[in-house]
Amino acid sequence: MKRSRINQVIKDMEQLIKEHGFEMPPFAAWTAKEWQDIGHEYDEIRDNKLGWDITDFGLGKFDEVGFSLFTIRNGNQKMPEKYKKTYAEKLLMLYEGQTAAMHFHASKMEDIINRGGNDVYITVYNGTPDERMLDTDVTVCSDGKTSQVPAGTKVLLKPGQSITITPYMYHDFIVPETGGPVLLGEVSMCNDDDNVNFFYNKEVGRFPAIEEDEAPYRLLCNEYPQAK
Repeated sequence: MKRSRINQVIKDMEQLIKEHGFEMPPFAAWTAKEWQDIGHEYDEIRDNKLGWDITDFGLGKFDEVGFSLFTIRNGNQKMPEKYKKTYAEKLLMLYEGQTAAMHFHASKMEDIINRGGNDVYITVYNGTPDERMLDTDVTVCSDGKTSQVPAGTKVLLKPGQSITITPYMYHDFIVPETGGPVLLGEVSMCNDDDNVNFFYNKEVGRFPAIEEDEAPYRLLCNEYPQAK
């Protein structure tokens, strides 16, 4: 992805968050220059990859398949003694007509909540530890209701509605072609993007290659400098 596109996406997400009255933590607005002076007292942000995360899944077609996220809080499965949190919270944005790649989490359960804007559809399948996708009915828990749906069902989430994603449940995200972007919330178990995401399309990668055509507006969560 071009840095200029990443910068614009972050600005768009900031505006969407503001429109829905959600207040962000201070580090959401730190610039690359400010990060040069951030010491070890903020290692939790670095170590647990809090902050901005814009990805095209390595496919090079962000407007079709992409995701914009901000991790507000998170633990760290690799350093559980240092970071005690067993939970995580994120905000996510998808543009109208945008999708996110089909995947499951091996050890993470999460709730996806439509916080406002457009509708979003979550396609669900059962998966297996060896990454097969099954043609079996899927148990869906949504806002206190448990139901069985056929494999491949697109579960509609209107603003305020949510779905629970259990381990090995394949899921993607689809936003209608009209109606603007959608702001989603994610509340989950501790998140480890390096190890818990398994994509059905093996060409997919988690973080994008970046073409530096302008200076960063905000650093991404995998770009922070080491503390001095």
